[in-house]
Amino acid sequence: MSKRLMWRFGLVVAVVVVAIIYLIPSLIDPLPDWWPGILPREKIRLGLDLQGGMHLVLEVEALKAVESSLERTIEELRHDMRKGRIRYKEMRRTGAEGIVVTLLREKDREAFVNLVEANYPDFEVKTVDSSMGLPSFKLVLRARAKEQIIKMAVDQALETIRNRVDQFGVTEPDIRPQGDNRILVQLPGVKDPERAKKLIGKTARLEFKLVDEEGNIQEALRGNIPPGDQILYQERIDPATGRTRRVPFLLKKRTLLTGEYITDARVQIDSRYNEPYVSLSFDRRGARLFEKITGENIGKRLAIVLDNKVYSAPVIQDKISGGRAQITGRFTMEEARDLAIVLRAGALPAPVKIIEERTVGPSLGKDSIEKGIKSMIIGGIIVMAFMALYYSLAGVIADLALLLNILFIMAGLAFFGATLTLPGIAGIILTIGMSVDANVLIFERIREEINIGKTARAAIESGYAKALVTILDANITSLIAALVLFQFGTGPVRGFAVTLSIGIVSSLFTAIFVTRLIFDYLYINRGMKSLRI
Repeated sequence: MSKRLMWRFGLVVAVVVVAIIYLIPSLIDPLPDWWPGILPREKIRLGLDLQGGMHLVLEVEALKAVESSLERTIEELRHDMRKGRIRYKEMRRTGAEGIVVTLLREKDREAFVNLVEANYPDFEVKTVDSSMGLPSFKLVLRARAKEQIIKMAVDQALETIRNRVDQFGVTEPDIRPQGDNRILVQLPGVKDPERAKKLIGKTARLEFKLVDEEGNIQEALRGNIPPGDQILYQERIDPATGRTRRVPFLLKKRTLLTGEYITDARVQIDSRYNEPYVSLSFDRRGARLFEKITGENIGKRLAIVLDNKVYSAPVIQDKISGGRAQITGRFTMEEARDLAIVLRAGALPAPVKIIEERTVGPSLGKDSIEKGIKSMIIGGIIVMAFMALYYSLAGVIADLALLLNILFIMAGLAFFGATLTLPGIAGIILTIGMSVDANVLIFERIREEINIGKTARAAIESGYAKALVTILDANITSLIAALVLFQFGTGPVRGFAVTLSIGIVSSLFTAIFVTRLIFDYLYINRGMKSLRI
């Protein structure tokens, strides 16, 4: 065998060996103990339609993020006005449009306008009429600032949901924006859809608030809530009856500390009661604030509130340093784990609601795999039988290249960590036809050359040379179309584009390089004279 044939043969053998190595983890489960750690261990990932799971479309209630931003601005404005000795009678939010401020003194008018213009550039100051005859203003949120808040809310919600899903342990989730304020979430292999929905949709806004010890909770429940207070509830489960009981708490509205300072949240077991709780760790600033809050309020009750629900309200016995806190609440282990996940991943900037939900059962996915593989086998057998009957020995060579092509496609999915979907199987079946199409072009060219009297070797040389440009043109345009589908498509379309792209590249290699190698070996190295085609 010539050196030229040797290196080509060596390249094909090397590619086949690498392909088999990448496919072994998908074929053998579990992997043998002797399998080296440096070799791939990842299986071919199956999409939602093949292994079952959840498909959700979430809508971010972005206007809630605007309202929250306005509420934070009100707190900042109050602080700045107290600092500047500007007295006000009323300050309230008007929907998601802006803030209305009514001053107590006419002489503060100019100072207030200067304060807003200097420190709050996202707002336009407008003078409005007041029924009380006092100077009154409306701070209107500029359209550009409002759009930016909405965009940031959707982006942050996307990232937060992605972090939660990653910690939930779903392999190959598909999480992407859809339109201006929607998020597509596909979770293959999820066995507990309800738990996943709760985990994704939980706002997870953690707040620490003081309990109003002086206020009368009974009066507050009758509607006489003291100014600056609010009523929130704690849900307690009666161990004897199993019923849930709602316990009211009268809390100060002012939030002393939020979950934005949390760096870690882990599940621990209480040694006394053998119950799980969530241990929190704060960053430096959060640790300083927590130490200050607990030091200034010894003997008072500090409520831990998550999404407007009181989890616990322990009495502060002493100043707590070190930046650690606990959330208790008679959790199950699963509830404690999910709470730790959402606290680690961060709070959603705005609530999300599920507007579309589909659940694919594993039995349906299994049925899809069986039918997809069956159609691929039947289609492959028909194509291979036609090639062998119509092109004789040359058809058998094309069939060998086709089998290698399927091997390379599956190995390519494992190598790139791509996901095999039902449309992806359709892409493989399409590639089976496309891969022999190149050989059909070559074989017909070779036939033409033989019919005009050329020898077998000369006909092969000429047939491959003349068909090459046509094959490259057809496959490159198909590859461009597949890449565009992958870039701009979603879900099933991308699954089809992945296998089609890998299949096109693989078919070029097998239909041109591998078949030419076999022909050269037979008609150059072995010296065959007649060509059955």
